[in-house]
Amino acid sequence: MSQLFLELRRRNVFRVGVAYLAIAWLILQVSDIVLDNIAAPGWLVKALMFFLAVGFPIAALFAWAYEMTPEGIKKERDVDRSTSITHQTGQKLNRTIIIVLVTAVAFLLVDKFRLQTDIAVTDKSVAVLPFIAMSRGEDDEYFADGLTEEILNSLARVPELLVTARTSAFHFKGKDIPVPEIASTLGVAHVVEGSVRRDGNRLRVTAQLIRAADGFHLWSKNYDREAADTFGVQTDIAEEISSALGIVLDEAQLARMREAGIRDPGAYVVLQKGYEAFDNAHGAADQAAQLKAANSWFEKALELEPEISDAYLHHADYYTHFLLNSVDAPEISPEQQDAAYEQLVRDHDNAIRAASDESRRVAASFDLAVISGNWRSVPELFSQLVEVGGCAGIAWADAIGASYGGAAELELIAKRLVECDPLSFNPWRWLSFAQIWEGEIDAALETSQRGYEVSPHIRIAQQMFFAMLAAGRLDDAEQIIERYVRGESNILVLRHSLAAARGDARLAAEITGRLQEMNVRGAIGIIPGLASVGAREEANRRAAEVDAHPFGHLRLMLVPGTCYCGAPWDLEHTPNFARLLEEAELPWPPASPIDWPLKDW
Repeated sequence: MSQLFLELRRRNVFRVGVAYLAIAWLILQVSDIVLDNIAAPGWLVKALMFFLAVGFPIAALFAWAYEMTPEGIKKERDVDRSTSITHQTGQKLNRTIIIVLVTAVAFLLVDKFRLQTDIAVTDKSVAVLPFIAMSRGEDDEYFADGLTEEILNSLARVPELLVTARTSAFHFKGKDIPVPEIASTLGVAHVVEGSVRRDGNRLRVTAQLIRAADGFHLWSKNYDREAADTFGVQTDIAEEISSALGIVLDEAQLARMREAGIRDPGAYVVLQKGYEAFDNAHGAADQAAQLKAANSWFEKALELEPEISDAYLHHADYYTHFLLNSVDAPEISPEQQDAAYEQLVRDHDNAIRAASDESRRVAASFDLAVISGNWRSVPELFSQLVEVGGCAGIAWADAIGASYGGAAELELIAKRLVECDPLSFNPWRWLSFAQIWEGEIDAALETSQRGYEVSPHIRIAQQMFFAMLAAGRLDDAEQIIERYVRGESNILVLRHSLAAARGDARLAAEITGRLQEMNVRGAIGIIPGLASVGAREEANRRAAEVDAHPFGHLRLMLVPGTCYCGAPWDLEHTPNFARLLEEAELPWPPASPIDWPLKDW
């Protein structure tokens, strides 16, 4: 052992280095949470990291050059070796390191559980992780994903079982994360893993059910079948997992499980390709083109299997966007609008007919009623959404819910969806949105902050921003923009709202001019901005223009929830929209969760 090493150890340089690193790490972790909760700018954490990094060599040099003595700190060369107490200082440093490490472990445990959803984990809960494709065929990975999803869907038809939705379960695809950590993140007690190997016409599937608490394999099995019997494999796996979890299925439940699902293995592949293209389309600059590309895959899947309800709903999304965009696009002809509307209705009718359970049927019926303008049935269907439970995706519940008196019901729906799909951004956004409208501002802030931690999406950041405005914390709202929001148009839109909340008409007008220069258009963006700064006459004019469009109600119904400003316009200027509200007996004007000093109506 070299003399230098012995001297470094004697002077406690190593101990000081370890203690410094441990304390610095703990400071960074605590600071990150504290600064996040007060919406501090991101550069503060970076600055703290810089200063702590600079401090490390300084601490090491200090430990080398100086020594603690009973008389205080002295230069090491001035200390008599026979009277040195470096060994006592070393023992103190050892104790310090142990205390810091114990604190760090405790912090990690607390922080880990802090990220969870506050929903008690039921023993009858499971997540089906993407099965691994063991063969290397061109489409084998898509096939494995399709088989995984069908097993998931089969289990989701068991009433007693909570099954994590596809979005959250597939989040862990290709990631080497321990099962207990995955289960804790998803809020489930069990995890299903497996693998798939295809060899010509032969299929080998391995599946296992793992109890997350102790890693115990409750059940496992290998299946060697003909590839054409994929449907039999998926139903057998679902039935045996249900049995292993102590769930007894009666003949009617078994029949429903066996009747539903995809039987053609080819449909697995094209459907998964459609989902991949669909996910890539949202947020893309050429969204319409990519949605059309996704639809070509859904159409191929439906040729093979005409009873895939979700494929119809995904296929309809392109036409929904088309009709929404047509309100601001005079180049889209009435004939094109009619054709898109007819296809959208056809897709929803087929989705309702092919729905595998009541929750999916009601969700598709509700969305169709909203889009088609058949609002007489909306209140009853909205109530059914709350009652039937389940994890079915719903497109328009937030648009027609919270702003029109259904915030409490929307909160129940959102909490259920957070439980089903905890890593998807939309349930968290809906939950925070509903809480703002209920006046539960602290809860809305906590929800949006926790949601952003598990699914950092700009829509959740926007909810965090509006919750700050509702709380009157305008400076904190500005920090949200700086820390979480990217994209010039997104930043400008929120800065306009912030200027309006501060009563700064001049700055709001300046931002409006910049948005117009950037050609950021759309009535849903224009009307809330006009209303928040008190431009009543212009807001009425714009709303009247949208109301005259055959599908203007799709735009107008979103505005109150975007504005948070009560009535964004006077209802007599939108007679078509007023008629829909009257038919559905929905209240008007909406509440105003945020104070807008420039708005006087």
